[in-house]
Amino acid sequence: MSVQALQADQKSAAAGAKTFPGSDSRQYNYYEPKGRRATHYEDVTVDVQPDPERYLLQDWIISFGDGTPTYSKEWTAIRSTDWHIYRAPDQEWERTHYQRQSTICGMVKNVVDNARRAGAPQRFDKAWVKVLQDHLGAFKHAEYGLGTALMHAQRYGYTQMINNAILTNSSYKLRLAQDLTLYIGEIALDIDGLDVDAGKRNWLENPVWQKTRELVESARGANDFLEQYFIVNVMFEPLVGELFRSGFIMQVAAAQNDYSSPAVISAAEADYERNLANTVELFALLVRDPAHGEANRQVLRGWFDKYSPIATQAALDLQPIWSQPRVKAAQFAEGYASAINRLQAIVSEIGVFSMQVPAPELQVAEAAE
Repeated sequence: MSVQALQADQKSAAAGAKTFPGSDSRQYNYYEPKGRRATHYEDVTVDVQPDPERYLLQDWIISFGDGTPTYSKEWTAIRSTDWHIYRAPDQEWERTHYQRQSTICGMVKNVVDNARRAGAPQRFDKAWVKVLQDHLGAFKHAEYGLGTALMHAQRYGYTQMINNAILTNSSYKLRLAQDLTLYIGEIALDIDGLDVDAGKRNWLENPVWQKTRELVESARGANDFLEQYFIVNVMFEPLVGELFRSGFIMQVAAAQNDYSSPAVISAAEADYERNLANTVELFALLVRDPAHGEANRQVLRGWFDKYSPIATQAALDLQPIWSQPRVKAAQFAEGYASAINRLQAIVSEIGVFSMQVPAPELQVAEAAE
C-alpha cells in the first residue's frame, strides 16, 4: 500500500490502530535493500530518521519557530528524487565506527609509547623537530576545523544514511587532531626546546598556512551541508591534506631519523579512502539523478569554480615547507602533480567530466629545495 493510500485510510498513530503488511515478520522488510539481502548496516540505518513522505503519516512531529520542519530539503542546493537510496560504501554504523576508532587509538598509543621507550624522539634531526612543531602543529588546526564543519553539516542531512557518512567523517577528523595534539605533547617531553604552542602561531600568522585557513573557514562558514562535504573531501583533502600527509610527512620523516610520525599520521590516509568512497558514491548518485542530475552537476561545477582557486593556492603556498628538512627526500613538484591528478580523478569519477583543474606555475624554484 502506498504512503498516500495509508495517509488517506489511517490518521491515527495509536499502537495497533493499523496492521501493516509484514508486521508479524521477524525480518526488517519495510525498505528495499541495495543487494539481494539486507545488511546489518542497512537494518540499523535505513529509515531510522523519519520522513513524512515514507512512514511519518502525521507530518513532522516538531518544527522550528519559523515553521521550518525538523529536516528540510531546502538545506542544500542539491536536489534528489529519492534521498533514501544512498548507501555508504564503508557501511559504517555506531558499533563498527567505535571499534575502528578504538583500534586506531590503540595503535597510535603503542607507536608513541614504543618510540619514547626507545629514545627515538631524541634522535630526530634538529631541523625536522622545527618542522614538526611549526607545521605538523599547524596542520592539526586544519583537521580540527574541518571536523567541526562536518559536525555541523551532518545535522542537516535529510536521511540517516547521509548523516552517518558525514558524522563518521567528522569523528575521524577530530580524532586525528587529537592524535597530533597528544603526539606533539608526548615527544616534547623528550625533546628540549620543542614549543607545543608554535603550531597555533603558525596556523594564525605564517603565510604558508593562510590559504589553507581560508579554505577551512570556507567549509565552516558555508550554509549548505553538501557544500561543506564537497569542500572537505573533494577540494581540501587531495590538494592539501594528502599532499601534506603522504606527499611530505610520510615520505620525508624517515630520512630525518623519525619513524613514529608517519605511523601516527598514516591512519588518516585510510580514513580518507573511506570518506572519499562515501563522498564519490553520494555525489555520483546525485549527478545521475533522473530528474535533477544536470542541475546538480551545475551546482557542483559552481562549487568547484568557487573553491578550486583557493585550494590550489593553498597547496602551492605549502611549497616552502619541503625546503626546510636538512635531508630532502621528496620534491614538492612531484607531490603537487600527484595531488592535481588525484583531484581530476575524483571529479571524473563523480561524473563532472568538464572540470579542468588549473596547474599554475610553482612559486618557488625546485632548485631552492
